[in-house]
Amino acid sequence: MTLEATTAEAGRDFIRDIVQADLDSKKHSLIVTRFPPEPNGYLHIGHAKSIGLNFGIAQEFGGRCHLRFDDTNPTKEEQEFIDSIQADVKWLGYDWGKDLFFASDYFEKLYEWAEGLIRAGLAYVDDQTHEQIRVNRGTLTEPGKNSPFRDRSVEENLDLFRRMRAGEFPNGARVLRAKIDMASGNINLRDPVLYRILHAHHPRTGDKWSIYPSYDYAHGQSDAIEGITHSICTLEFEDHRPLYEWLLDKLPVPSKPRQYEFARLNLTYTLLSKRVLTMLVRDGHVSGWDDPRMPTIAGLKRRGVPPAALREFIKRIGVAKANSVVDVGMLEFSIREVLNQTSQRRMAVLRPLKVVIENYPEGQVEELEAVNHPDDPSAGMRRVAFGRELYIERDDFMENPPKKFFRLSPGNEVRLRYAYFITCRDVVKNAAGEIVELRCTYDPATRGGNAPDGRKVKATMHWLSAAHSKPAEIRLYSQLFANPTPDAANFAADINPQSLEVLRDARVEPDVAGSNSTDVMQFERQGYFVRDEDSTADHPVFNRTIGLRDTFAKEVAKA
Repeated sequence: MTLEATTAEAGRDFIRDIVQADLDSKKHSLIVTRFPPEPNGYLHIGHAKSIGLNFGIAQEFGGRCHLRFDDTNPTKEEQEFIDSIQADVKWLGYDWGKDLFFASDYFEKLYEWAEGLIRAGLAYVDDQTHEQIRVNRGTLTEPGKNSPFRDRSVEENLDLFRRMRAGEFPNGARVLRAKIDMASGNINLRDPVLYRILHAHHPRTGDKWSIYPSYDYAHGQSDAIEGITHSICTLEFEDHRPLYEWLLDKLPVPSKPRQYEFARLNLTYTLLSKRVLTMLVRDGHVSGWDDPRMPTIAGLKRRGVPPAALREFIKRIGVAKANSVVDVGMLEFSIREVLNQTSQRRMAVLRPLKVVIENYPEGQVEELEAVNHPDDPSAGMRRVAFGRELYIERDDFMENPPKKFFRLSPGNEVRLRYAYFITCRDVVKNAAGEIVELRCTYDPATRGGNAPDGRKVKATMHWLSAAHSKPAEIRLYSQLFANPTPDAANFAADINPQSLEVLRDARVEPDVAGSNSTDVMQFERQGYFVRDEDSTADHPVFNRTIGLRDTFAKEVAKA
C-alpha cells in the first residue's frame, strides 16, 4: 500500500471485529482479502467502497489484498476495462504488489474439479434451453422440477462435458449443472449452472476454451486457490453463500475461505447499476465512461475529485449490514473539505462584463499582490495585472437592484479584491438594449482594498484585466439525474437537462491558461476547477469539480 492510503479507519465495524477475533483466536495468522472485479466496464464509486474495505483491512491488519479479475464472460470483457481497473485502484492509493490474478489462471483446475463433481454424481449435463431451466427452477413459493436429464449416467455426463469443452455443440445447447436440491428454499441451490457453452475469443486465453465457468462456481474456488481468508462481498451475495460453502465442501480445495457480506453503496441522485452506466455510454447520454457526470472512478478523477476525498467519504459512511441510501451531500462535503485545504486560489470570470475605469490613466498597468491560499502562508503570493479595462462577473452587476443587492449597481461602491474601490457611473448598452459595458471610477487611495478614511463597502468582487487575462472554456457539471431516487428502469426520463453547461467566453488568469497542471484550483467565489484533457495550448478547458456550497438541491426544490 502507498503511504497516501494509510489513513486509519475512524472506528471499527463488524467485519473488522471478525478479522480481529480470527487473529486473536489464531484461526488465521495472516489476513488475505481480495478485490474481484469483472472486466466488463469501468469501476464506479460503489467499487471504491469495496476497494477501500478490502485493501484497507489487509493494510490495517498486516495482511495482503489480491486484485483478481473475474474474467469468465469473454463476450463482455475487454483489455480496456482491465487496464482502467488497475489504473483506478492505483489512483485511489492502493497497490496489490505481486498479487495480480485472473480467474482464467484457474480454468484448467476448475475444469478438473468439475469432472470430479460429475464422477461423484454431483453434477450433470442438462440439454434444456435457458428458458426451460428458468421456468423449471420454480419460484419463491413453489419448488422446482427435476430436469429430465438429471439422472444421466456418470459416463454419459463425462462424455458430453468433454465434448462441450471440445467445441462440438453450439451456444446454449447444453450446460453443466450442480446436482443439489430442486426443492430447496434457496433458489440458488436448485441445481445451479456451473458451466455454459460460449464460443467467444477470450482476452487472455484466446480460443482455447468453448465453455466458461459461472461466477458462482469460479469465485469461491478462486478464493480457495489463493488462500483468501475473508471473502468480502456485497449484500446481494448473501443468498449465494450456501452455494459458495457447498462447493467448497464438495471439492478438494486447498483452503476454506469464509464469505462475509456488507451493504453496498447507494447514493441519492445516482445510479450505480453497471447496466445503466453501460447504456448511458452506449446511447450517447454522456461522452464516455470518464464523463465527469458519471459516478465512475474515471469520471470522478476527470472531474477533479481527489482520491483522498473518496477515501475520506468511504470512512465517513462506514460498513453496515443493512442497505441504506447515503445523501450525495456527504460525498460533496468530503470533496470540499479536502479541496479547501489543498487548492490554490485563482481568479476567473465565467460570464464576462467589461468595465472601463474612466479616471484610471490610459496605458498604465500595475501589479497587485494576491494570496495563493488564505490559510497557508507557505503557498506564497502571486501578482495580478490591473489596468483601465477589466472584466467582472455579469451576475455581479444589476442596473435596477433589489434592496439587499450589495454588489455593483449605478452609484454603488464596491471593492475589487486585492485592488481598489470602484463606483459605477454609467451603463453602456447595444442596439438590442443589452448591457455591454460599465463606466466606473476608482479611488486611488484604496489600493489593496481598504479606505484610509475608514468607509466600508458591503461587497468584494473578483475581476480580471481585459488585456492580460486569457480566454478559456468552462464546463459546469451538475448532477446527472434531477431525481434524488432515479428510476433504473426508465433512467432517461430522470436525466437532468442542465447537467452540463458550457461557457466558451470565460476569462482566466494567464498562468492558469498556460499551465498543464492537473491540480485542482479554487476559482474565487466560483468553486473548484481542474484542467480537462481536452485542453490545448490555444484553447484551455476547465471542468468544475464542485461549487463552494450545495446549490443543486435548492435549485431542484424550486423547479
